[in-house]
Amino acid sequence: MARASASVDGSKPSPRRGVLLLPGLGNNAGDYGPLAAQLEARGLAVEVAQVTRPDWGRNAAALTDINWWRGTLKPRPAVNWYLDYVDGAMQRLKRRLEQEAPGAPITMLTHSAGGWLGRVYLLDWGTAGVDRFVSLGSPHCPPPAGAAGVVDQTRGILNYVNDACPGAFHSELTYVTICGKFVRGVPLAGPGSSSSSSSSSSSSSGGGKGAPGGGLRGLLAKFAGAGYQQVCGSPEVWGDFIVPQPAAHLEGALQVDLDGVFHSPLGEKLPFFGPWYGSEQVLERWVHHITGDEAPAGAVEAVAAAAAGSASAQ
Repeated sequence: MARASASVDGSKPSPRRGVLLLPGLGNNAGDYGPLAAQLEARGLAVEVAQVTRPDWGRNAAALTDINWWRGTLKPRPAVNWYLDYVDGAMQRLKRRLEQEAPGAPITMLTHSAGGWLGRVYLLDWGTAGVDRFVSLGSPHCPPPAGAAGVVDQTRGILNYVNDACPGAFHSELTYVTICGKFVRGVPLAGPGSSSSSSSSSSSSSGGGKGAPGGGLRGLLAKFAGAGYQQVCGSPEVWGDFIVPQPAAHLEGALQVDLDGVFHSPLGEKLPFFGPWYGSEQVLERWVHHITGDEAPAGAVEAVAAAAAGSASAQ
């Protein structure tokens, strides 16, 4: 992988690209500190939207909008507070690049709900300076209309976003959507978990959960399945424990699935979960999508293994 070039006086390498990092629902900027540090060490200038955990309570203001109750809510003004954080971070990043690396392009790197929120930002604020969009476990697609027992958790926002800027909407951007295959869900009333996505991944990266049976693995599969159903209409799909694979990809984007990858930084702290997208060993498998560099051989094999495992599981 190419590294940042040395500055004129040799004191500090100049960043070769900027990265704007958008937090996911319930997360704060500090949760992404280790990931940001890893990217900075690779010669990238990183700015994280400075969302705090209590900020997410601002979404409750949308309850006063009749469209919330009708399921026809639009992102603005409901999430203006978040978009203002994004714009503040974008302006700080652009000022830094102007000083340290004039003309360097920017990748918008999004996690979870930050994916569709980033799409709203690009639609309304424009794409100036941005040439890549990468999402990590983002629920991009609304649940299917009329699905029994399913309630759109965005109350219509995802429908609006997918109508206003469907798929890889901006032709000047390269889109990459990444989803972990941590566990295949099962119905709450089902007998247990399902088979792993690939036997090779179980030893190298935590693998998909897990073999048929009960216990903790079965409970994880049922819990995940209940969440997947609310997002994509079906519990029996693969996903990163929070976001199901069918909802995580955009039409027209490069779609990448990673075995054994959990949804959030919490996975690193609890032994029954596993590494998340930003874990060092996982980052190696997809970081080239931030920069557009050629994929390392190991990363290509990881993605190929996931694809082969998915095919064999069907």
